[in-house]
Amino acid sequence: MNQRLRTSAAAAVLVLATTGLVSATQAEAKPAGCPTLKISEGWYGENKARIDALIADHCDDRGKNPVAVFDWDNTVIKNDVGDATFYWLLRNDRIRPPRHDDWSTTSRYLTPEAATALGEACPTGVRTLPTATDTRCADELLAVYGSGTTTGGKTAFAGYDHRRMEPQYAWLAQLLRGWTTRQVASFAAAARAENLAAPQGATQRVGSAQVTGWVRYYPQQRDLIRTLQAAGFDVWIVSASPEPVVDVWAKGVGVDPSHALGIRNTTEHGRLTAHLKGCGTVRDGEDAMITYIDGKRCWINQEIFGVRGPAAERVQPASRRQVFAAGDSDTDISFLRDATGLRLVLNRNKNELMCRAYENGDGRWVVNPMFIEPKRQKATPYPCATTGYTAGDGAAEPVRRADGTVIPDQRDTVFQKIQAVGQGTSASTAAV
Repeated sequence: MNQRLRTSAAAAVLVLATTGLVSATQAEAKPAGCPTLKISEGWYGENKARIDALIADHCDDRGKNPVAVFDWDNTVIKNDVGDATFYWLLRNDRIRPPRHDDWSTTSRYLTPEAATALGEACPTGVRTLPTATDTRCADELLAVYGSGTTTGGKTAFAGYDHRRMEPQYAWLAQLLRGWTTRQVASFAAAARAENLAAPQGATQRVGSAQVTGWVRYYPQQRDLIRTLQAAGFDVWIVSASPEPVVDVWAKGVGVDPSHALGIRNTTEHGRLTAHLKGCGTVRDGEDAMITYIDGKRCWINQEIFGVRGPAAERVQPASRRQVFAAGDSDTDISFLRDATGLRLVLNRNKNELMCRAYENGDGRWVVNPMFIEPKRQKATPYPCATTGYTAGDGAAEPVRRADGTVIPDQRDTVFQKIQAVGQGTSASTAAV
């Protein structure tokens, strides 16, 4: 390694040493050959240096292969690959009607009102629903998936644990019933090609609605993943999109499908069913837990660390947890909290996540604006002390520390700042 890179790595480790995350002795002892991030643009403050220091602190862990886990949508990429796939399915008539034309068979949490609305909007006796041309059917499916309500405003899903399940996300996987994993991967690949080719900001028409029509990989995250891999980290993706979809996209950042976790369907005669694989205490077909909040913890423990049964739902000893984690939403909060080294948060103004990240009780949280179209500052504090936490029954509660005490409201301090320059504007990230 040349002198310039050796100096850079040493300086990065010193940043962590001065913040108490590694000791000065550790900083001095680390080898000079550790890889560092190549892209500097987009990283806020000392975030790049802190990540480089973490890598330096673990790149010589011979035989240990420290684990790094990334959420996918809006963490590694801008926008949502589940949404992109769903829109493609609707535009290309790839959703099959439900078994026995009964929409309640598509999700145990679908309300009678939603099942009725879907039954009235969509035709029966067809091999696939003609959603490319049948606007009424497409609109009803889009409303139930996108907003969790019918086009008439009725609640579409009820009766689920809000810390383990997001039935709208799960419904996409369940609507893949009847296709093979390979066929679903081909649908995802077609959607991927369209969304990467579309210009940034593009929209597309689905039913009568205009929806997002583009996706981009974050160059910074691709660089980070490759740097972690080069340093010997075992890098994984965990997403609340269907796993065959995530597999297709993960290859674009050098993550093998064997290291991508998403919502898994059960199979029958080689085809996907409308039921889901379980984790921990949830058995296959019970459809009560997906890779969502506490469910992400369970699937990480089960599939990455080999923890089986009820123990997979619990926080594991530090030696059986990820060193690094990255996410952007409240759906990521449990596996982010489990990370023993650094927890990278892309700021999308999500209440519980930002409450915990900004309080930064143990100094291991790293907040960064989104790399594409970052948010401006949230005008009001995050409601940590009152309604920032969503309980299992859906109730809004205070965000609490591990000891039960309440986190006070937090101000948004890492955001996009717009400054006027002559007759135009320029954007930069700034802290208040």
